[in-house]
Amino acid sequence: MTFPDFNHFCGVLIFHFNLKTMAGKVVIQGTGILLVTANVGSLFEDPENLQKTWLREFYQTVHTYKPHFIGLHCQEVGGKNFEESMSHVDKFVKEMLSSDSMKEFNRARVYLDENYKSQEHFTALGSCYFLHESLKNVHQFDFKAKKFKKVTGKEIYADTLESTPMLEKAKFPQEYFPECKWSRKGYIRTRWSIADCTFDLVNIHLFHDASNLIAWENSPSVYSRTRQKALSYVLDRITDQRYEKVPHFLFGDFNFRLDSKDVVARLCPSANMQTIRTADTNEVDKLIFREMDNDKKVVLQLEKKLFDYSNQDVFRENNGTQLLEFDKELTVFKDRLHELEIAFPPSYPYSEDSSQGKQYMNTRCPAWCDRILLSISAKELILKSENEEKAVVYDNIGPNVCMGDHKPVFLSFRIAAGAGKPYANKHKCCVVQ
Repeated sequence: MTFPDFNHFCGVLIFHFNLKTMAGKVVIQGTGILLVTANVGSLFEDPENLQKTWLREFYQTVHTYKPHFIGLHCQEVGGKNFEESMSHVDKFVKEMLSSDSMKEFNRARVYLDENYKSQEHFTALGSCYFLHESLKNVHQFDFKAKKFKKVTGKEIYADTLESTPMLEKAKFPQEYFPECKWSRKGYIRTRWSIADCTFDLVNIHLFHDASNLIAWENSPSVYSRTRQKALSYVLDRITDQRYEKVPHFLFGDFNFRLDSKDVVARLCPSANMQTIRTADTNEVDKLIFREMDNDKKVVLQLEKKLFDYSNQDVFRENNGTQLLEFDKELTVFKDRLHELEIAFPPSYPYSEDSSQGKQYMNTRCPAWCDRILLSISAKELILKSENEEKAVVYDNIGPNVCMGDHKPVFLSFRIAAGAGKPYANKHKCCVVQ
């Protein structure tokens, strides 16, 4: 379906600049990009209280970085109860379409997987891209025709995306996560040609930790191995022989977690552990960690869906980065993926209470679930200019307000003019037809 106007989700912001001379020195300017990933499930559970704040903070990010090409990768579009909440998605779209903050984006593409009745295909992903009126000659790849097409107008595609040739979409096989009867996890891939540069943008949602107790049993956890398998599946697919290889950016909810076994040992170094089992099956139902002295104060309670630690400040002090040593899931991909330094607090699970912008829920150990990852070739495209402030920024959105259970994460950077030409010369797919 097509809307008359368009300002929906956003994920890649691209600024277009020229080479300038200021105060006697050359300032290198290029094509600026802001990638944004957001798990938006909470917004559709409580749209009246959360959407206005979320949109305000998002628009502020647009205003701060003044993008010319915007894209947003969303997960859990329609919320957890998507049968009841999917109607709120259209309202959310219309809110963005009518916003003055987005009025200068005269071309757009939005892809919303809303077909929740299809168990075989439904991913609840939303991949959305906006182009500023000043950007010229932007093209998107047609995966069926295997050629680029010029982007004009504003179009929104919803429901069944399998027949849309402008993207590649897949849901992970059920055997990847047998604990979940109907998993929505998968990915959507689009390919773009902008300013002599061609790259893939991949919206991805990996499997969560179904039980804190099972995650704690082994290091690494069984869930981390499942995520590793799924991420390998995506990387292998987007770099196979079906299409020319180009730089790629993966941004979404990876559900990466801290190594539970090791982080609990750090948080409770001298505690005694009490195991409580169910009466009928004798399975572990709860773990209670108590201090050896101090009146045997409870430091941590661990259940299937409870992670109640006595001092949440440890996840906020210095942005929680002292715990990054337990963020290990990306290390197995160090030869294939790059990430900029994390300097923001864990992005999940924040309280969904609109008055608690910095409070974590006690359901899971806080972790950096929402990430933006780059292929090695994509890293080479990023322009780092010493003459300009905030040339490269990797941060979250709405740090002081409630944005739902996930804080959106963004990466703002610039691509130097002509940086993509080596790829254009090397790969046939970079030649726009």
